[in-house]
Amino acid sequence: MANPDRASYFPAIVKKHGLPMTYWFDEMTKISDRKYPEQIAYLRENHGFSQAHANALVLYSRGSKSAKRCHTIEEYLAPFDEVKRTTVISIFKVITTKYPKMELVISWNHPMLRYAGQYIFGVSVHTNHILLAPMSDEVLMQFRPRLAAYDVNKKTFKVPVDWKIDAKLLREMAAARLAEIPPVAG
Repeated sequence: MANPDRASYFPAIVKKHGLPMTYWFDEMTKISDRKYPEQIAYLRENHGFSQAHANALVLYSRGSKSAKRCHTIEEYLAPFDEVKRTTVISIFKVITTKYPKMELVISWNHPMLRYAGQYIFGVSVHTNHILLAPMSDEVLMQFRPRLAAYDVNKKTFKVPVDWKIDAKLLREMAAARLAEIPPVAG
């Protein structure tokens, strides 16, 4: 298995491009406001980076120091501060208290709630916010009027890292998502 440490690519980047990593970190600072695909394209098109080297540098610069996969909620939350950990645990607790048959799993390297093999709700922790995903475009659209206070993306909405949990909203979104799933036999 390849080394999951993103910094393990740095010696090859230095050797291939003849510039120290401090130069590349400065370049990343200049484009830090761009989205991931734009940063990758910048390195590939302007500096001749391979996809692997560009990915390693971009993700490292965004705070992902390792490609190591986590297998538990504890492993996922370990790199984050107490505020973020508490908020994420509270989000899942609010939903699973109402729906105890939901299973907390790690999928796509993020914590998700699953029921009857279907994903119900997911969370992604970032530097300045937490993304919540109801795992359904229809559910997100249904609740969009109630999400006016949040930035809403195509499949997620952002909450502050110290979010005062809106239990009613989360439970109703989970109920709407569950309503989309065919009944489980037995």
